[in-house]
Amino acid sequence: MNKKWQIYDADEAKVEQLQKKYNINKILATILVNRNIIEEEQIRQFLKPTREDFHNPFLITDMKIAVDRIIEAIEQKQKVTIYGDYDVDGITSITVLKSFLRERGLETQSYIPNRLDEGYGLNKPAIKKIAEAGCELMITVDCGISGVEEIEYANSLGIETIITDHHEPGNQLPKANAIIDNKRKDSQYPFRELAGVGVVFKLIQAISMKLKLKEEEYLKYLDIVCVGTISDIVPLIDENRVIAKLGLMLIRQTKNIGLKAIINTSGYTKIDSGSISFGVAPRINACGRMGKAEEALKLFLSKNLNEVSELSRKLNDYNRIRQETEKEIYENAVKQIEEQHLQDNRTIIIAGENWHHGVIGIVSSKITEMYFKPSILLSFEEDGIGKGSGRSIPGFDLHEALMQCTDSIEKFGGHAMAVGVTVKKSKFQEFKKQFEEIASKQHIEDIIPIVNIDAKINLTDINKDIVESLKQLEPFGEGNKMPIFMFKNLKIDSIRALSEGKHLKVTLKDNNIVINAIGFNIGNLAEEYKIGDKIDIAGVLEINTFNGVETIQINIKDIMKSLS
Repeated sequence: MNKKWQIYDADEAKVEQLQKKYNINKILATILVNRNIIEEEQIRQFLKPTREDFHNPFLITDMKIAVDRIIEAIEQKQKVTIYGDYDVDGITSITVLKSFLRERGLETQSYIPNRLDEGYGLNKPAIKKIAEAGCELMITVDCGISGVEEIEYANSLGIETIITDHHEPGNQLPKANAIIDNKRKDSQYPFRELAGVGVVFKLIQAISMKLKLKEEEYLKYLDIVCVGTISDIVPLIDENRVIAKLGLMLIRQTKNIGLKAIINTSGYTKIDSGSISFGVAPRINACGRMGKAEEALKLFLSKNLNEVSELSRKLNDYNRIRQETEKEIYENAVKQIEEQHLQDNRTIIIAGENWHHGVIGIVSSKITEMYFKPSILLSFEEDGIGKGSGRSIPGFDLHEALMQCTDSIEKFGGHAMAVGVTVKKSKFQEFKKQFEEIASKQHIEDIIPIVNIDAKINLTDINKDIVESLKQLEPFGEGNKMPIFMFKNLKIDSIRALSEGKHLKVTLKDNNIVINAIGFNIGNLAEEYKIGDKIDIAGVLEINTFNGVETIQINIKDIMKSLS
């Protein structure tokens, strides 16, 4: 697939100014300028954020109403249920709020809908059960903003509701006591991209301030808040960066034995955004995907070492089963795409019979990444109802597109890049046609994947100290990608495919300097290039440790033959 390499045009004067003023190397200064982090306070907040960088939570719409109502529940020992979601964001949200309220003397119930039976969000049968248990106040976390009918139903049963969410609201807001969601149209809060657990963090911060508690009473949960924030792939900027940066420091010395156990079983020795995204998050998410979300919640809340050991083992098992199921559906989906030539469409919408609801979102992500097209995967059950997940490409808003398909779908939710959707089998072809027409009108075939390159550098420009200095830019993630550099006219000294042809291993030479490079999931290129070829590479610089020896290597993001 052709990609466009887009190199930042850094202001050399500003780069030099930052170099001298902050005594940093040129590459680090260049990246800061590229990200428009050039003012003294900006640089301080980005490189060394502190607890002072959190915004005032009472700037959030309805926060005072929510705080007063929860304090009333604490004082009167009312029956409170926390209604969450089955993903990492939802589970960490329940963990934080439940733990915080327990320490205030209020024991709460929690409810997580079963992903396989109930799906995402509020549902009336669940609310009926909650009402029958005597609930007086329901607090939603990471969900609720689209539950207009469900909140109306809760009201009719005498349940008061506080919604905390971070998803896009529809045209009508639910009639809850308070709605804390920074994506509300009337929101004046300076940051709108908090994860669900970030919104919960602001809630407990506000309660702490109202009760005049010490800062530590809410800050101590930053390890769990950090896990949910990084896992939910929200932009790691502004408050999210403060949460992630401070939270990762806390994770390294976490007192949560469940979190410690997940990290240990994941095999990661370094605690960073990568170990959370690829080690911790998949294991927690696997519980929800397999319909066992309560076990992940138990793990975070448990104080019993034996129970934690057993639960962490289960999480590993669920993750293994999830991987096997995902592989099977992915192979089935690719076969269907190739046989029907769906890769020639602007969008890819496919369905299977009884595909596992818990993993089709991951498969959709892989399909979108592979073909660079928006994709939606649906699983049809015997009742003729298809439930699915979709993923998009930059420049195409999935949520907005589905808002134009309301006559061919049953319901949907999500945001620009990821959605959940329900479609009747009888409407499937109509939906596919309608969705493709919407994409056609937006000319998404003209969208070309862009590789944003921070700087063109030579192998002579880098050493271990410079590569190590890039760690100051961590944590990396959405909104703060790992810096990518361009290297030109490197000569291939050796080239081979690894892992049964899946990955690419290359040794590259520039005059007398030799460097190793690894390219994940591009092993097929070993057939296109040969020893002696001159190539240009876009990649990330990293330190590779093997047998105790550290060397610099390039993690390849794209590759092409040199033109000069």
